[in-house]
Amino acid sequence: MMELHVIDETLAIAAQPQPDDLAALAEQGFLAVICNRPDGEEPGQPPLDAMRAAAQEAGLAFHHLPVSGGLFPPAAVAAFGAVRRGTPGRVLAYCRTGTRAATLDALANVHGLSVAERLSRAGAAGYDLSALAGRMEADG
Repeated sequence: MMELHVIDETLAIAAQPQPDDLAALAEQGFLAVICNRPDGEEPGQPPLDAMRAAAQEAGLAFHHLPVSGGLFPPAAVAAFGAVRRGTPGRVLAYCRTGTRAATLDALANVHGLSVAERLSRAGAAGYDLSALAGRMEADG
């Protein structure tokens, strides 16, 4: 089973899960999964179609919001925030290591937290996002 890094009561972050991990997420009360990886990003990565099918079979909503190259376009940040706000329960977001998912959450700032609070939550979950503090300040 994958290791979950809890950001808050409604969001956990993980490195790449396997399709058979998703049924356990549903059993734990998760309602949706956000994949932040481009399909075929690296050899051995489960295909997007397999992840989507496993999520749907488990009764989970599946959202594909890929980002790569250290870029976090405003549209991707807004889409991540929209999924978070539109899901009335727990969400799992994942990428290769979890850092992109944690970054998208910090930038989306769905709870209107200060930069320090967002950095603290990410840090407590194991993600050092301090290099993004300037962007978070600029974005609000």
